[in-house]
Amino acid sequence: MFAFLVFVFVAGVVVLALGAALLKFTIKLALLPLKLLLLPLFAVLFIVKMAFLLVAGIAVVSLIVAVVVPLIVLAAIVLVPVALISALA
Repeated sequence: MFAFLVFVFVAGVVVLALGAALLKFTIKLALLPLKLLLLPLFAVLFIVKMAFLLVAGIAVVSLIVAVVVPLIVLAAIVLVPVALISALA
C-alpha cells in the first residue's frame, strides 16, 4: 500500500511539472506577438540608454580634465621657481 502511495505522489509531481512546463510554453507562445510588437520600442530605448551613458562618460572625463589640468598648471607655476632657486643655491 505504501509503495502505491509513493507511486501516486511521484506521478502527481511529474504531472504537475509537465503541466507547469506546458503552461510556461503556452504563455511564452501567447506573448510572442506582443514581444515582436514591442521590439522596436525596446531597440529605441536601448539606443537612448547607450547615448545617455556615452554622454555621461564624456561629461565625467571632461570634468576630471577640467579639474586636473589647472592643478597641474598651478603646480608647475609654484614648483618651477622653487626648483630654479634650489638649483642656484
